[in-house]
Amino acid sequence: MNDRGAAIEIIDYNGGFEKMNINGIGTTGYPAWQGARRTQQNAAGKSFAAQMNNVAGAKPHTSIVYMKTDDMLYSGGNGTGLSFYIKYAEGSTEDDPTVIAKGVDENGNEFEQTIHINKINPRNASLVEMTALESYMGVDKNGGLTSLPPETGMMGLHDRTNFMDMFQKQISDMKLLSQKKAAAYYQYSMQAYWDFMNKK
Repeated sequence: MNDRGAAIEIIDYNGGFEKMNINGIGTTGYPAWQGARRTQQNAAGKSFAAQMNNVAGAKPHTSIVYMKTDDMLYSGGNGTGLSFYIKYAEGSTEDDPTVIAKGVDENGNEFEQTIHINKINPRNASLVEMTALESYMGVDKNGGLTSLPPETGMMGLHDRTNFMDMFQKQISDMKLLSQKKAAAYYQYSMQAYWDFMNKK
């Protein structure tokens, strides 16, 4: 355990991947912002200070991280606790590329999904499906963890959304903030997924 209350523990080595728990990080060393000025509210109507106070009072939780191996297309997760890896499925072909996603959802329940890449619709997809598509296509992540908009960090296993709308919003936000390079990157990423849809 470190000075911030985080503990990392390797649980086991199983079938070519390591499974690791990371206990929730406590608030020691992270003071909650107590500013008097409230400049903006999020979509849920909570001020930044209220959100930080909620985080400060949150109970620690355990997240599982799958260490990437050579046969994996992807290994990772998001801020909800959703954690998974993606491998090609047996019987996957060039005409019908198929992957298996295995992991734990945001509630700690194990899951396994078979995903047919050609059936993914970025206008109505889950995070796991879009991550499978991103990995299959080899979309440039621009030195980051994903080509997908940051909003995906709060999606659960069964949440579905229109990723193309999400990209449009992210591009608009980046332009509003005069972040031309970020806007161009999300435009590039969005175009990769448009090209995929147009090939169908």
